[in-house]
Amino acid sequence: MAKWITREHPKVDRVACPWLIERFIDREPEFFYVPADAVMREAGRIGATPYDVPNVELGHHGEECSFDAFVRKYELAKDAATAARVSVVEANPEDLSSRSVVALTFATPSATDDEAATDEKPETRAAPASSPPKSSR
Repeated sequence: MAKWITREHPKVDRVACPWLIERFIDREPEFFYVPADAVMREAGRIGATPYDVPNVELGHHGEECSFDAFVRKYELAKDAATAARVSVVEANPEDLSSRSVVALTFATPSATDDEAATDEKPETRAAPASSPPKSSR
């Protein structure tokens, strides 16, 4: 089980990246959401991989968003089935409308027999809950 850490108050990349991690990179991830100014310090302290923060490998680089950085690093576009699922999610990265959520749902691979036998979800540790961001629409 690997540890992954990013800023609290998830938005598009910080919602799509955990999905990508769990489905294609780490079947038993542990996620941590902390204040932006604490990500690197906490990553070092707990041995977690930081993502979607400035100056990290799995962050924004030019036109590439954090999701793209994961796809590139873990070579997820090489497998045709995986690439198709990933492209559905990338179809509308700036809009978390119901259509995007449906795309994400259909892009999710079927549960394995082991997953179906248990209702276990990856362990998640988050900062205190706050209201989700309001839509600009």
